[in-house]
Amino acid sequence: MSLKIGVPSKGRLMEKTFEWFGARGIAMRQSGAEREYSGAVDGITGVELVMLSAGEIPRELAAGRIHLGVTGSDLVRDKLADWDKQVAELAPLGFGHADLILAVPACWIDVESLDDLDAAASAFRARHGFRLRIATKYHRLVRDFLTEQGVADYQLVDSQGATEGTVKNLTAEAIADITSTGETLRANHLKILSDSVVHRSQATLFLARAADWGPTDRATLAELTRMLALTTPDL
Repeated sequence: MSLKIGVPSKGRLMEKTFEWFGARGIAMRQSGAEREYSGAVDGITGVELVMLSAGEIPRELAAGRIHLGVTGSDLVRDKLADWDKQVAELAPLGFGHADLILAVPACWIDVESLDDLDAAASAFRARHGFRLRIATKYHRLVRDFLTEQGVADYQLVDSQGATEGTVKNLTAEAIADITSTGETLRANHLKILSDSVVHRSQATLFLARAADWGPTDRATLAELTRMLALTTPDL
């Protein structure tokens, strides 16, 4: 048996993950063609590299099909109910930073905060007869956040494409989405509410509690965490 590590299969997240492990003596590389999504690990024995999309990794961790995985902390929290009971957070990796925020049209001059949004949502429903629509991919995180903040009279609508364009396309009145610079929001004439950071995300190394942690895998994990200068978690 091998200890399986799921890493993003392409793009900057894959490159930065390889760099992070490589700087700690564990060399990761793609072993086939660029689109083959297979990989190899050098510098430690008993470790298998599994190339997945960042969005697939939370599911594979929860199912125990991989032992460790690198993905955004936002994806784990949104896709897994009671996420901390299914996975353990071993280390933030210091890249892939982005904030999950709420944004409204820049022309809403009287809406600058969540309290303003709550008042605007009530007025919107009274005027139009239906709830203000917030487009997002992150339903669990956004719903829990707005409930905690006491915002009501809204509905979440699913957006799996260009969320920033939903307001212009009249399929939503506001959005909740990930942003790192805010440039795309400004280009679409949207502004971030002042107190609306739902979650500050970054690439993070997670451990699957449901994986099969036999003696060999536990020993491999101990060696891996030693090389990475991390504390070996209780299993």
